[in-house]
Amino acid sequence: MRIDVVTLFPEMFDGVLSSSILGRAAAHSSQQPAMVEYHLTNIRDYSTDKHGKVDQPPYGGGPGMVIQCQPVWDAVAAVEKTAPSPPKRILMTPQGRRLDQKHVEELAQSQHLLIVAGHYEGIDERVIEKLAPIELLSVGDYILSGGELAAMTLIDSVVRLIPGVLGHPESTEDESFSVANDRHLEHPHYTRPAEWMDLKVPDVLLSGNHGQIARWRREQALQRTGQYRPDLIGPTSNA
Repeated sequence: MRIDVVTLFPEMFDGVLSSSILGRAAAHSSQQPAMVEYHLTNIRDYSTDKHGKVDQPPYGGGPGMVIQCQPVWDAVAAVEKTAPSPPKRILMTPQGRRLDQKHVEELAQSQHLLIVAGHYEGIDERVIEKLAPIELLSVGDYILSGGELAAMTLIDSVVRLIPGVLGHPESTEDESFSVANDRHLEHPHYTRPAEWMDLKVPDVLLSGNHGQIARWRREQALQRTGQYRPDLIGPTSNA
């Protein structure tokens, strides 16, 4: 998979994309090719202003600044010029569809994602119209300072689903919101020691009876979902 991010702040991604699972996914060797490529494009590199300015006050008045059309358009065009096939375009914005695990699973099937991260008051609406088809995505009903953190969230959620990225394929099967878990929350986890500050690990997990353990985990997942996310239980919970 190839992932391009068009942003005003590419330096924000350096540590995230080179660390932990995301870093390992992009690492390559003679035995193992990289499973994902990351490319960062700075919108300012496509400014026609001698000072690299890419934003202007909004028409109609109001606070903040709006990112101009041309640098965004040119940055996206430059990325797509190097792409072997048209990428799936995504704009991170609080006005977009709220991201969920089902859609993450769909995006993980893509060969190339091109993510535009807005900032300030947003991007001039005209370039969004011209970039159609482009999917507007949100990571939640709250406001961030820019689309960069939202883009990182999207990238992390997608990359970990690429086959081979995680050491054990079953790692994603029983997670919260997974198909195997009926889109419910995950069961609680425990590790050594068996007792800590007078709190003991449930006996069933120490029993070695895999059938009982699986049943206990299913029961705990359903109970936890009912307690913390009752909206996930019902006719649409398997959707």
